[in-house]
Amino acid sequence: MKLQAASRREVSRIAIGTLACDAIMIAGLFLLSQFEIGTFDFIKIILGTIPGSLIAIINFAILCLTVQSAVNIENQRKMKARFQTSYNLRLTIQAIWIVAAFLLRSKIHFLAAAAPIFFPKITILYLQFKGKLMPKDEPQAAAAEETASNEESN
Repeated sequence: MKLQAASRREVSRIAIGTLACDAIMIAGLFLLSQFEIGTFDFIKIILGTIPGSLIAIINFAILCLTVQSAVNIENQRKMKARFQTSYNLRLTIQAIWIVAAFLLRSKIHFLAAAAPIFFPKITILYLQFKGKLMPKDEPQAAAAEETASNEESN
């Protein structure tokens, strides 16, 4: 299955937000090291940040694919099963990554590897706070659809 245009746009917004959070995290780790709180090993941090961010972005893309495919399912039970399977898969991928990052903490920075899992959520909250979560034309289209459906029911 291929991502639809709207899903690709949302995945790219999440990717940009995740990269921005990565930069903020790296800067924060550098500042903490200046106050002798932890050490700043750029290579270890990058080796943790890149795969952690990729897993977070792929996780969101899988969510988009699941929503796209579930829209076409008529049976509620099958739809719930699809969402549950997707959720379990995505949670398992994240758990495997966290365990791997913990086991590889001598080679990668654990916090830099684990934190990007939360960056898509932070990005969504930021977009929601700024009022940019929904494109400006979608609320108008939704309002027009609601008006049309109200007129049909009358």
